[in-house]
Amino acid sequence: MTGFSMTRWLGRLIGVLALCLPAQALRADQTLTLGTLKYGTVNWELETIRAEGFDHARGFDLQVRGFAGEQAARVAFLAGELDAIVADWIWAARMRAAGTDLVVLPYSRAVGGVVVAGGSDARDLRDLAGARIGIAGGPLDKSWLILRAYAAQSLDFDLAASTTQVFGAPPLISEAARRGDTGATISFWHYLARMQAEGFRSLITVETAARALGLDPQTPLLGYVVSGALARENPRLVAALAEASRDAKTLLASDDSAWERLRPMMKAPDPGTFDALRAGFRAGIPADAPVDLAAADRLLAVMAQYGGAALVGQADRLPDGLFLATR
Repeated sequence: MTGFSMTRWLGRLIGVLALCLPAQALRADQTLTLGTLKYGTVNWELETIRAEGFDHARGFDLQVRGFAGEQAARVAFLAGELDAIVADWIWAARMRAAGTDLVVLPYSRAVGGVVVAGGSDARDLRDLAGARIGIAGGPLDKSWLILRAYAAQSLDFDLAASTTQVFGAPPLISEAARRGDTGATISFWHYLARMQAEGFRSLITVETAARALGLDPQTPLLGYVVSGALARENPRLVAALAEASRDAKTLLASDDSAWERLRPMMKAPDPGTFDALRAGFRAGIPADAPVDLAAADRLLAVMAQYGGAALVGQADRLPDGLFLATR
């Protein structure tokens, strides 16, 4: 099979076999409109779904609408303008607990962490006492909350009280670190991957902190969020989205050539950054298995303890039916 890996050949085969399915199971006229951040990493998966025809093979047409901000995508979704968005399930849990019928399909477990300059003397979070920490997002950023919990419970260290926090958009936080305005950076995994490719050093990952807290790092943090009504009225369409997502992940996890078309979207300035971004995406692919609900509930409890009602609202426990099993 010159020019194609076995994985890509199997992906093509799915499309051929799909044509043989009964019309009731495969309706090519079904459209699913998904909203996403214009430059979010989920677009790498969505572009793969569309370019490889995984949506059509699974019986639907994927339409993607880009938004400049997360809040704008959520507003459009809640207004019924979109069939799905990608969001953290903590938000979906909050909305479900408040009476909005949302369900989640796992998308990614990729998390960030803390990086410091390559020449920094810091060896653990306690060494950041008195430092300015740049944090992507706001005070309710999930990575920040997990790191605070880890510092308190594992190091007996109040990370918030012992440091000065500077909150902002990820690009601005990265630039502040490059200028030396901050002594450490907490950000999303893909921004940290770029920084590490430039010479910054990982101090601790959120995954390591989560393990120390007794949390399961396999718990996905992001998911495709759809309405419960859509899941009940058109379960085949929602299942098809999950299947197309798995198809794309399988390809991207095993076939380096599938990433070539994504290079322009990734905006990697050099091969090292490109490799780091690809590795980070692959590391964030969740297991193809049902979400461990007890583990998710433990994570929600940490979010509630450190983020309070401002983050979780009425969701003091994992709402029943939040995670959708599609098979």
